[in-house]
Amino acid sequence: MSALEETTVAALIAAARDASARAYCPYSRFRVGAAVLTESGAIVAGCNVENASYGLTMCAERNAVFQAVAAGARRVRAVAVFTPTPRPTAPCGACRQVLNEFGPDAEVISACDGPEVARHSLADLLPNAFGPGNLQPGESTAQPEGSSDGGAGEGPDTPNMAPPTRL
Repeated sequence: MSALEETTVAALIAAARDASARAYCPYSRFRVGAAVLTESGAIVAGCNVENASYGLTMCAERNAVFQAVAAGARRVRAVAVFTPTPRPTAPCGACRQVLNEFGPDAEVISACDGPEVARHSLADLLPNAFGPGNLQPGESTAQPEGSSDGGAGEGPDTPNMAPPTRL
């Protein structure tokens, strides 16, 4: 985790706070915003989007990461999470796992309506994480550089799904 400049931290928190105002949360009424800092220095924000089928709800942190990936990013240096609470709230387990995929060394900054700001490494929040390095050599799910997987994606970061096995 490399040290971030305070101006960058402030910009991340501001983007996360702004994103929280756009949250779609008619069920929980818990507006969450997140902003990720990509390796290139871009800040990409996301908010939580709820669904009547609760399991289909998307957290702000994952929304921000997925938007960054859709824009071409592959590495996340930091994420700021804003919640309308008196004390900072850390990302949920699913968000921590997604952050680990794209930023295992990322800094996680949690801000809130109160004065406290919590800063942690992702490794502190998700110790002994499972990630790409845990996949067995020779059984990689990644496509070789320059190969095609039939349009589902391309390049070394794209999973190669094996055809289903007939029983």
